[in-house]
Amino acid sequence: MLQDFLNAKPLYYDEIDYSRMPRIYDSIKSHLPKPKLIHLVGTNGKGTTGRFLATALHSLGFNTGHYTSPHIIEFNERIWINGSDVVNETLELAHRELQTILSQDDSNTLSYFEYTTLLSLLVYKECDYVVMEAGLGGEYDATAVFEKILTLVTPISYDHEAFLGTTIESIATTKLNAIQKFAILGTQKEMQVYDIADAMAEKNSLNIQRVSHFLDTEDEEKIAQIAKNLKLESYLVQNLSLSISALKFLKIEYSDNDFRDGRLFGRMTSISDNVIVDVGHNPLAAEAIKESLSPKKYTLVYNSYQDKEYKKILEILKPIVNKVEIIPINDKRAESEERLKRTLNDLEIEYSTFKSITPNIKYLVFGSFSVVEAFMKRQNKSGILEYE
Repeated sequence: MLQDFLNAKPLYYDEIDYSRMPRIYDSIKSHLPKPKLIHLVGTNGKGTTGRFLATALHSLGFNTGHYTSPHIIEFNERIWINGSDVVNETLELAHRELQTILSQDDSNTLSYFEYTTLLSLLVYKECDYVVMEAGLGGEYDATAVFEKILTLVTPISYDHEAFLGTTIESIATTKLNAIQKFAILGTQKEMQVYDIADAMAEKNSLNIQRVSHFLDTEDEEKIAQIAKNLKLESYLVQNLSLSISALKFLKIEYSDNDFRDGRLFGRMTSISDNVIVDVGHNPLAAEAIKESLSPKKYTLVYNSYQDKEYKKILEILKPIVNKVEIIPINDKRAESEERLKRTLNDLEIEYSTFKSITPNIKYLVFGSFSVVEAFMKRQNKSGILEYE
């Protein structure tokens, strides 16, 4: 069984062998399909940008896959194909096929993410296009080994510094090094990213364009209509614009209606009249949330990993937070409740432990995929919430 096989692999590593995936892929690539692959790198917005693009391509008649990570509730969320999450039977068939292609040693050695990345290609063997989201990196990411027709670069900022470096220059360079030939740069808040991209394009003979290069007045009108139809927040409109620039690059005509199912769950998702959930977990995401929700006030259902800048995140969110309710998460990387409470005291933010949703109080569930997962599992069990 695939799930038993994956459960035996650790989800996270303190050190990563960056040579493993390229070496193993090179040894088996003749057995794998080679769809037209669009790669997504960046710090925030990869999931929503990818889902907008994949939804439109599917609506326009192309067999389309969207590979994203991590998942919130079920693993199947990572491998979307033609409008739906992959079914277990298809996953099992792909798993058995991949086992015949890999040596036993390579199969055991591959990380959870590396194995599932290869697995997704077999699920996508009949696809015309595959929209593939990088994990936490760029040039060293498992998804970077494949031949790509285009790379989309979402906003780049600080995150995963232990792996990517502690400066925007190091983080952006690592992510942008995943570009093979063509790339479109989404709207950036860190202006330095544009300079790094321009220098890299000149040095490596890459064609890196900004999103505005592809959009004309008609596109802007369509984007405004799609945003209205889907009730998109401003940062999601930027992600939509990047996905449409990819269609323009591919010379594929589209209509407003092609994005009707384009919202990705867990990204500013209203699951009831008074509850919004968002899987954001870094300062850039917190800024986007604050800009979108201000001046309303919310009870923040929150927790954090040890390696996240949670004090900075809470400082950013403080203007829209009445109080924080800490929800336990089952993850060894979670920050201790004592340290989190100490930080909340330092910031003079009222807090308590999350117990249940109270009607007529607005809630924002934010902090990581694990926070949203813990919240959804608890609420689904109680039966009081249903995604609208």
